[in-house]
Amino acid sequence: MTGFGERPATNRGALGPEAREAALAALKASAEPGKELDILIVGGGIVGTGVALDAVTRGLNVGIVEASDWAAGTSSRSSKLIHGGLRYLEMLDFALVKEALQERGLLLSELAPHLARPVPFLYPLTKHVVERPYIGAGIALYDIMSISGGHKRGVPFHKHLSRRGTLRAAPSLKDDAFIGSIRYYDGQVDDAKYVANLVRTAAYYGAHAVNQTAVVDFLREGERVVGAKVVNREDGSHFNIRAKQVINATGVWTDETQAMVTERGQLKVRASKGIHLVVPRDRFQSTVGLILRTEKSVLFVIPWGRHWIIGTTDTDWRLDKAHPAASSKDIDYLLEHVNKVLKRPLTREDVEGVYAGLRPLLAGESDSTAKLSREHIVAHPVPGLVVVAGGKWTTYRVMAKDAVDEAARSMDERVPPSCTETIPLLGASGFKAAWNRRNRTAEESGVHVARVEHLLNRYGSMASEVLALIQDRPELAEPLPGADDYLQAEAVYAATHEGARHVHDVLTRRTRISIEAWDRGVSAVPVVAKLMGEILGWSDAQRESEIKHYLARVEAERLSQQQPDDESADAARLGAEDIVPLR
Repeated sequence: MTGFGERPATNRGALGPEAREAALAALKASAEPGKELDILIVGGGIVGTGVALDAVTRGLNVGIVEASDWAAGTSSRSSKLIHGGLRYLEMLDFALVKEALQERGLLLSELAPHLARPVPFLYPLTKHVVERPYIGAGIALYDIMSISGGHKRGVPFHKHLSRRGTLRAAPSLKDDAFIGSIRYYDGQVDDAKYVANLVRTAAYYGAHAVNQTAVVDFLREGERVVGAKVVNREDGSHFNIRAKQVINATGVWTDETQAMVTERGQLKVRASKGIHLVVPRDRFQSTVGLILRTEKSVLFVIPWGRHWIIGTTDTDWRLDKAHPAASSKDIDYLLEHVNKVLKRPLTREDVEGVYAGLRPLLAGESDSTAKLSREHIVAHPVPGLVVVAGGKWTTYRVMAKDAVDEAARSMDERVPPSCTETIPLLGASGFKAAWNRRNRTAEESGVHVARVEHLLNRYGSMASEVLALIQDRPELAEPLPGADDYLQAEAVYAATHEGARHVHDVLTRRTRISIEAWDRGVSAVPVVAKLMGEILGWSDAQRESEIKHYLARVEAERLSQQQPDDESADAARLGAEDIVPLR
């Protein structure tokens, strides 16, 4: 066997084709008298899936629908950090920082130790005398604030480094770019993988979770919202879902979904675009990440496996929300700022991947998106509808708790308090034991120990399920073409267990091949389409459609990144239309 114990007798928590059909049937049944859901969640990002887990573990009957793929929007396009927000200390937003640091410790040590891990950063110092005590006091406060709350910190304390010590840690920095530094730690996570795991955990506890299902309107009885009208985008069928409370967790689409119900008491959410570059790890030498000050915000250089992630920007975005585009100006901005501290400048030729995401910021009076609120708000604009908006990725669990608390206040029965603080995600339980025996697992499975470690860091103790696929089909132990870090078994597992319905779901979210591979996944497309097609029952025409769509998407993204401004980049990106399932 695979060294993790016996194979599970059930696929509980898996989001394969059969589970999707069962969830659809349960959602359709809610329209029958006496079978309504307690809570229906609209939106399958980090907040929506967090709400689903919070609600279902309180004993409620829960459904969640997502118009595209899990984490298809903002939640898969972050800086991949779980952090308190060091710069919010300068804004004196102590409550937000403390809350986020407590959540960081909880994620790292208890909820998802298989997905989240500490990552070191250098804060370079450039001024003599004043800067070190000032910045040092801030980082010391950052560390101290993470201790309270009763959870493990999950990361080491900070350390002051001399100029020589800084160069030892990051030899590729310019000798004259700093006078020393402070090394501190935050947390890191694959954001899309976490969301897929989170929704699977919600399904494990009984939530009915369906992606590719869009809300087109809300059901009303007088002023009260009693459910939603939805369309299954895979077959075009429409049906109603009834629920005692509907929670709108649609992020940057909050204004549009609210407008289906009322203009009264609307939350206003403004989209801020942040782009990131991915470059190979060998382009410069450093054992740590960097946090750099810019005239507008901060810039992170983040270790990411065999790569670096460099970002981010913070600019207003009023164009297409589904496919925010990075312009040539955005890319040049990041390269210009990171090159100020590197001995050998990075060029466009060093960039493997680019991605852009939108932050859902609570709109205020400020013209600068960098100054808009990262805190969240929960509102009840009309009976039956709760809206949650704003916030930070790191504090998703608190946002979810607050949203369900608000919905529960309007329900007849007494609803238990949130317990997600004590609910590890699937794969967390047994992870450390599985990690400790990884060498034996490699021997027993015939898979190299480095591959076993890779699987453990992506699936935790559920890596046994991926290894079981390889045991049944040894050819699945081969890497995907052009993407040596990922095995063919992972593409199969994405379709059988993680709810992937399209090729781009696998290449952009279940794996990160679209931003980590030089060809952005083009070589892997035919193999992924074949493997997924076997699971999902695709015809030859469907398989070819999936391949054609992904290639067009890559070409449109590359073209958009050559454009001088947002408008032309947006037009170029929209040259590749979303895939429409063949019916």
